Amino acid sequence: MRAPRAGRANALHAGAWWVWALGMATAASRTTNVLLLALVVAVAGYVVAARRTDAPWARSYGAFLRLGLVVLVIRLVFAVLLGSPIPGTHVLVTLPEVPLPHWAQGVRVGGRVTAEGVVFALRDGMKLATLLVCVGAANALANPARLLKSLPGALYEAGVAVVVAMTFAPHLVADVARLRAARRLRGREDRGVRALLQVGLPVLEGALERSVALAAAMDSRGYGRTAQVPAGVRRATAALTLGGLLGVCAGTYALLSASGGRYGLPVLLIGLGAAVAGLRLGGRRSVRTRYRPDRWGVRAWLVAGSGAAVAALMIAATGYDPAALDPPAYPLTAPALPLLPAAGLLLGLLPAFVAPAPAPAPAAAAGPAKEAAR
Repeated sequence: MRAPRAGRANALHAGAWWVWALGMATAASRTTNVLLLALVVAVAGYVVAARRTDAPWARSYGAFLRLGLVVLVIRLVFAVLLGSPIPGTHVLVTLPEVPLPHWAQGVRVGGRVTAEGVVFALRDGMKLATLLVCVGAANALANPARLLKSLPGALYEAGVAVVVAMTFAPHLVADVARLRAARRLRGREDRGVRALLQVGLPVLEGALERSVALAAAMDSRGYGRTAQVPAGVRRATAALTLGGLLGVCAGTYALLSASGGRYGLPVLLIGLGAAVAGLRLGGRRSVRTRYRPDRWGVRAWLVAGSGAAVAALMIAATGYDPAALDPPAYPLTAPALPLLPAAGLLLGLLPAFVAPAPAPAPAAAAGPAKEAAR
């Protein structure tokens, strides 16, 4: 059961990482308890630290962390300047209030800043930041190219656009780090507004060069060319796909509502079946083949299952103890750590032990050989 070294033959399916990350994000969306949200961030960070590689996309996790902090700070600033809908009695500071016209009733700028309003904004901002961290974990662990290779043929073109958009941020982070290192080697300042302006132009130039090279590579590989299929097949594909997606939306809404529990699951299953049939028919237009397709093995099932289990346990805990998952901001009370949801979140650590371990860096691998030669 010990995790092997990751290689081309036993690399974990990229979709398993996304299922795990979406499960963690679903769990984070069901709670506003800051202790549970911090635990989600800690679990995701540990798995990323244990299983990410040295690839360019794996370095984007720090950028998502910083983006989450920026979102949290912006939410707190808005709560301080524009107030909060939560009433409060613990006044932290009173800011000068800007008078507004009568048509802007209900909106204020300045005034009292209460501890209850700040806590409410902190919980909201931390939830959104945790969702960004979960997406960043998937972006750092899943190989975008291997994920694109696993998509159905009908979604290939849309998948290419999504993958190109996803890899933009990691390449941008890598370019900025490379240029800052080059400036430090030349004895120049790599921090501040001036350095940022001088780094921005080479980064933009590199992004444009990659775009041109990518366009040429896609055109040489026949991107956008489709096979001829009968008109009846095209109409059936559109009807099945559109009807299936509508069924999935209706079934999901029914499951989330209180009155649609009876028909929600059948409608959802019928919609999924119709959507899958439409995607399989639509795949006939794709004239591409797969070289060494990734296999969904036992370890992929364990990784994806851990994320699904975390989401399921958190949803179940919502009905069992809703006050622990969504503690009130008024009256002001200290958050408590519920044991059952916390134990469920710890299941998200399973990929750190069952997923194939990344291969060591070349420099680190060459170190023992050099010592032995001495």
